[in-house]
Amino acid sequence: MSTRTDALDTLVYGVDVQSGDVRGDAPAYALCVFDGEPVERASVSYHKLLRRIQTAEPDLIATDNMYELAADKDDLVRFLRRLPPDTTLVQVTGDERPEPLSRVANRHGVPYDSDPMSEAEAAARLAARNVGAAVRAFTDRTTVKVSRGRSIGKGGSSEDRYTRRIHGHVKTEARRVGSALEEAGLDYERDVTEKYGGFSNAVFTVEAPVSEIPVSGGRSGDTRIEIEPVKRDGVDFEPLVTRRDRVFVGIDPGTTTAVGIVDLDGSPLETWHSRTADMATVIKWIIERGRPILVAADVTPMPETVEKIRRSFDAAAWTPARDLPVDEKLHRTRNASTANDHERDALGAALFAHDEYADTIQRVVEKLPPDVDREAVVGEVIAEETTVEAVLRERAESTAESSSESGAEPPEPSPEQVRIRDLETQVERLQSHVEDLKVRLDEKDSTIEDLQNRLSSAKREERTEARSRREVSKLQWENNRLKGELEEERRAREDLEAKLERLKELWKLDHSNFSDVDQAGDLTSVKMIEKFTVESIEAADEAFGIATGDVVYLRDASGAGRRTAERLIEYEPGLVLRNGGISDVADRLLFEHKVPVASADLVTIQEVDELAVAREADVTAAIEDWEERARERLHSKNAAMVDQLISEHRADRRDADPSELLDS
Repeated sequence: MSTRTDALDTLVYGVDVQSGDVRGDAPAYALCVFDGEPVERASVSYHKLLRRIQTAEPDLIATDNMYELAADKDDLVRFLRRLPPDTTLVQVTGDERPEPLSRVANRHGVPYDSDPMSEAEAAARLAARNVGAAVRAFTDRTTVKVSRGRSIGKGGSSEDRYTRRIHGHVKTEARRVGSALEEAGLDYERDVTEKYGGFSNAVFTVEAPVSEIPVSGGRSGDTRIEIEPVKRDGVDFEPLVTRRDRVFVGIDPGTTTAVGIVDLDGSPLETWHSRTADMATVIKWIIERGRPILVAADVTPMPETVEKIRRSFDAAAWTPARDLPVDEKLHRTRNASTANDHERDALGAALFAHDEYADTIQRVVEKLPPDVDREAVVGEVIAEETTVEAVLRERAESTAESSSESGAEPPEPSPEQVRIRDLETQVERLQSHVEDLKVRLDEKDSTIEDLQNRLSSAKREERTEARSRREVSKLQWENNRLKGELEEERRAREDLEAKLERLKELWKLDHSNFSDVDQAGDLTSVKMIEKFTVESIEAADEAFGIATGDVVYLRDASGAGRRTAERLIEYEPGLVLRNGGISDVADRLLFEHKVPVASADLVTIQEVDELAVAREADVTAAIEDWEERARERLHSKNAAMVDQLISEHRADRRDADPSELLDS
């Protein structure tokens, strides 16, 4: 931001379109070269204007509309990129909402006419007075790119050596650039792309504007250096100078000095802190941001450092009746942004001081005539601790003395002249108020339109989302219903498949396959069970069913226990053929439940696909053999029981008394 106060040492180019249009072909521009006074007026083409700017490197290029030099934002960025590093484009009519050039010129007392050359001169004079906003498209950061200056193509047998040499030169040049930046004390970040033999490119992002970069761009041998400023997200505006309005200043001294500034309306403007700044730096920072009419501290009495700064501005002093508590400062600064406790304390002091003088400021403003500088009178009333009437009287006396010293006796105005003057003042004030109201009305209309558009968009989105939610709910419900139906169909299919398998097995027994084997009609089916376990029994039952009276073949009869034997007994098989030995528990349970058990060796078993068959005669013989063995087993068991009873009876008689035996 510029701190210039006059244009004596400033070269300004005032520019205005004379004919044509930048969006068309060959526009012509009115150019006014201003260096304290107009030194040249000329009509130039667009390209000649650019050449003169690049050659003369003026401080400012002034125009009433930046889009007279560029067709759109992208074209404007390209134009700004072509300007010298220290040349600034200024739109003298303001920032995003420019005013008419005539109004700005009249407000600042600059001669103005409607022809292009007069407009160019008016723009130059206004920019020289620091009126307007600087157009910014780039930040204060710069990229320096070191890359290959030659193409790497087909190099025959020496291609590798050629490539390695170029990449080595790029790496060497990148190191030179980095050393130059470090010697200049500039902070930077480096991003390199390593290739065979060195770097293909190296990009330095430097925390400095282009004018401070200590290296030059261009191509040299195998390398090329490109220097470009870092582009902003958009086009921004910055005022050429900051208005130095009357302000309240709060200072928090100490190891870290902090300053807070508040305007006459009580709005926080800016805060700042530093650990290294001396008193001169603090005073300079305050001067750049306003004219202090009061300096405040958050403790009492006022610290010596704050008192010295106050005296340097000849401002009023304010301290609280007692040191301000932290909670009160936190509450008072809750809507302001501060970086640390020091800035909070400084801003809190300024805000509390303004609170104490708020009524005084309001009374002064109400008593002031419309043509009097409000801030100047408020500043005098507070700084000199006087009244508004005394200030106005002193100003009137000073004006009268100035008139008398000039030797001219001011004529007494007639009542008509007084009336005309009052009406003109009133009209000027009302016109200014109307302009302000129009601006506010346009802003409100724009805000209303924007809000209406956002509301309509939000309603459309809400309706779309509601429809989507309804569709999603409907589809989810339909999906759940179909999933239920699918699960039911799956279970029904599984049941039908199981039934089909059983029917197949029965069909095999009753039809072709079984008939092929049962030529004599004396075969019976055998249900195969792999192992004498509960799982194998249930698997066989699920596969082809086990019915009462069926012949069951245990491929492996070993290892069965009580539970397994009981599970097999539940099916009431007609005969159990076993392969291998059977456990005593299983044998006893099967015998007790009269389930015939025979060795598979006694029956000839033939397998047909998943089924097996045996001759009924063999099955009958096996059953009869078991029955014979069962009778013998039962007879042996009964004989054993009789022998046991006789033995127990004899033992009881031996133990009895002889007299009891005689009595018996």
